[in-house]
Amino acid sequence: MANAGRRSALEVESHSIEFVPLSERYGSPARLFTIWFGINVSIVCAAVGSLGIASGLSLPWVIAALALGNAIGTVFMAAHSAQGPHLGIPQMIQSRAQFGVLGAAVPLVAVVVTYVLYTAADGLVVEGTISSLFSIGDNASLVLFGLVTLVVAYVGYELIHRIAALLSVLSAVLFVIVTFAYLTKGGVHLAPGDLPGRGFDIKLFTAMVTQAAAWTLSFGPYVADYSRYLSAKVPTATTFWYTASGCFLGATLTMAFGAYLASVDLDGTSDMGAAIVAVFPWGKFSVRVVLAMAVLVGNVMNVYSAYMSTTTIFAGLRDMRRVSKSTKLITMTVVTTAATAIAIWAQGHFDKYFGDTLSVMIYLLVPWSAINLADYYIVRKGRYDIEDMYHLHGQYGVFRWWTIFTYLGSVLVEVPFMNLTGFKGAVARAIDVDVAWLPGLITAGLLYVAVERRRAV
Repeated sequence: MANAGRRSALEVESHSIEFVPLSERYGSPARLFTIWFGINVSIVCAAVGSLGIASGLSLPWVIAALALGNAIGTVFMAAHSAQGPHLGIPQMIQSRAQFGVLGAAVPLVAVVVTYVLYTAADGLVVEGTISSLFSIGDNASLVLFGLVTLVVAYVGYELIHRIAALLSVLSAVLFVIVTFAYLTKGGVHLAPGDLPGRGFDIKLFTAMVTQAAAWTLSFGPYVADYSRYLSAKVPTATTFWYTASGCFLGATLTMAFGAYLASVDLDGTSDMGAAIVAVFPWGKFSVRVVLAMAVLVGNVMNVYSAYMSTTTIFAGLRDMRRVSKSTKLITMTVVTTAATAIAIWAQGHFDKYFGDTLSVMIYLLVPWSAINLADYYIVRKGRYDIEDMYHLHGQYGVFRWWTIFTYLGSVLVEVPFMNLTGFKGAVARAIDVDVAWLPGLITAGLLYVAVERRRAV
């Protein structure tokens, strides 16, 4: 097995959507902790925590909701991660076993849409920091951020791992310093008795659980992309726990930091980066660089996943198993351009845009996740024919219509429970709580298992 240290971080990744040969597997499972801790220690993740404070929920209840939501989402995403070393293929290629080689396009389109929206949200969070770094306008900041994202995403796997490992340390140290500064009243704009929030509110608490769960669950469609290079001998439990611990700790601690910052500094809800930089009497440029780079890691992974999902859709039409580097660059450019355009359009409406984006993510991803995990752990128990996932007329077929109907039906079941800025379902209006993901999860999982077991008999 090759040593990870022998791989050049600047060498453009040679593999795309195909199976990673056993002879080319490398790396330690510990890298899963650093990449999933690193992607979470950013001001985008901290902004999720600030949403609860901005809505009026008190700090202790915000933190409790964040911990519960992250625990729910992490269980699902880590279970997906455990598939990587065993199968050696990208996460969404494996969905062909449930939906069919072309039928997998249905959840793949949902994944591409959510990651384009997510990439736009990253740009909105970091535009102020980049603008301050280079003294340029907001639009120019978004374009620059998109260009850097494109370059790193194009280089691929190894560079992403290296940057995430570095940022997991730098960002964590930075957030600890900022927390200490606020605790010692160095930058508090509000007296402790003036903390916003009106105590416990079931509506706000549930919304916060949903948004936190959406954050961690949103890694599900690409989490196995970062474990598929590991040796097939790595135990499933090892992959699961390294991924889960990194994701849960990184997300929960960072969101709690964001909630605390928003509760003691009104600036923290509108411009998280500026509130953090204001703490430092010196080194502001370096602080801004770290903040921007931390957001960059997540942005790169979103673009990388959107590229993998897009090429998976079209590769099925021609039984393709490899994607050329030129096609990779073109696809990533289109994704980045679309996300940048959306970010420019959504400026000034971050709170509503980001909250709705997280909600849409969980509405679309939970039914897919339930089907994928039920198939892997309950129906097939990890037994797949990798070759047939790349052939239109293999055992998995072109379209598995019942699975497609199960997925779409589960999303429709969620509609009455949905609660968005411009739409509120009948049940959501009645109970005033957003739990749409729960009926989607139950319907998709139970229906898929029941039908597949009956078909097997």
